[in-house]
Amino acid sequence: MTVQTEFARRSPIRTMERHIHDGLGKGQIGVLASPKGVGKTACLVQIATDKLFQDKPVIHVSYASRVDYIITWYEDVFREIAGALRTEAPLEVHDDVVKNRVIMNFKQEGTRTEQVLKSLEAMITMGRFAADSVIVDGYDFSLSSPADLAKFREFAGRLGLEIWFSASLRGEGSLYDASGAPLLLQDFLASIDVLITLHAEPDHVRLRVVKDRNHPAAGDLPLKLDPKTLLIA
Repeated sequence: MTVQTEFARRSPIRTMERHIHDGLGKGQIGVLASPKGVGKTACLVQIATDKLFQDKPVIHVSYASRVDYIITWYEDVFREIAGALRTEAPLEVHDDVVKNRVIMNFKQEGTRTEQVLKSLEAMITMGRFAADSVIVDGYDFSLSSPADLAKFREFAGRLGLEIWFSASLRGEGSLYDASGAPLLLQDFLASIDVLITLHAEPDHVRLRVVKDRNHPAAGDLPLKLDPKTLLIA
């Protein structure tokens, strides 16, 4: 059994997939939502790394002004995984995994959704990078519209991709409605297939499934984020 196969078998992402009916799936949109600093980026990177260890290419789209911290997250996650698996050839495995990852950076203000999707499609088709998934980090839903997210969803369906977003929740008072859905995302729910919220507790971060397509939501997952590494355990 290879290191990659062993990781895929033991990954906590398998547990998450079981609770959202075998994972997100092609043509669908997933969103991780929480206040800033709770662990959304770490979760997205762990989802992406799980794909990479299965030899599934990933495009990571960052709307942040810097991408070096994204690379640092990938390196940190890889080190944690390599340490847990006690692999004897970490550099060889690392290089094999990284070759399937592309990081693209955009500024949301002044950049139309169509431009972003055109660049992604060029990378996938003209660049011959057969992406399995797209990770979208730092996307500000308050600067977006339901029509923009619908375009991402149409793009995912047309190219056979699954797309995971992060959503930062800001403001005073309650950030959620009675069902637990973030108020910020109310107008976007029609295009969101799976919605997971992250909640900071004293000694861990709790993950809760709020929407799972047309299925009853699973609620709290039997998973948590380690407060030190912010990795799913």
